[in-house]
Amino acid sequence: MKPFEYYSPQSIAESCTLLGQLGSGAKILAGGTDVLIELRKSGDEVAGSIVDISRISSLRGIEESGDTIVIKPLTTHTDILQSALIGTHAPLLKTAAAGIGSPQIRNRGTVGGNIMNAAACADTVPPLIALGARIRLQSSAGDRTVALSDFFTKPYVTAARQGEILVEIRFPKLPRDARSSFIKLGRRNALSISRLSVAAILKTDQSGLVTDARIVPGAALPTWHRVAEAENLLIGHEPARELFVEAGKKVSEVMISFTGRRWSTEYKEPVIAVLVRRALEACRW
Repeated sequence: MKPFEYYSPQSIAESCTLLGQLGSGAKILAGGTDVLIELRKSGDEVAGSIVDISRISSLRGIEESGDTIVIKPLTTHTDILQSALIGTHAPLLKTAAAGIGSPQIRNRGTVGGNIMNAAACADTVPPLIALGARIRLQSSAGDRTVALSDFFTKPYVTAARQGEILVEIRFPKLPRDARSSFIKLGRRNALSISRLSVAAILKTDQSGLVTDARIVPGAALPTWHRVAEAENLLIGHEPARELFVEAGKKVSEVMISFTGRRWSTEYKEPVIAVLVRRALEACRW
């Protein structure tokens, strides 16, 4: 392991000051499930300084503010899994957290780390984008709020500026008449990294017609975003298997329009379509 300098700030302000002073060679440590692995690598890209924010209590917790859920970045996947607020108002996020790694990883890994690491296989990101999440970033220069769907530029790269810390994730509570689901596919049933995933939300009116549809595939597109072309197929119609099949095919088409045809397309093309169909079926009453 390459030697590095270690810092343990006790506040957000102290963290921002340190990051501003240390520059691009500094790396933030939250849960450590990704950063510690990186530190074992060799090369110039390995961080020369570690800023450990794990002891800042104000960066941990899940709260409600009116019709909004607020998650702090040091909240672990186990915290999300055990939260009654998340189970009631964002059940698809709870499902995603339940499938991450092992109990040990869920106990250490944080939702903020899952976002900031920006790995294509991140399980909490598709549900959060489907929920309409926005994040707040803070630095010595001030703070700003960004839609999570606009935050990722490519795998492992975000729009975070030098010295910024993720301090908050917030999203509206799901309406009572909305149903949601999250499905992932990996190489095995446990300790599995997503090869493909889908977050879905459906809302219908009293006549049974779809009034809101949100579909966010994971590990399928260069960056995460809702697939409006598939969502629009559902709006104004009664939920039905045939309609879900068409939506799945449309997501598959959109995926290929971004990625082109490569060696994995023969597998991913039909599989993402089926996952979308199953995710939408899981949203039915």
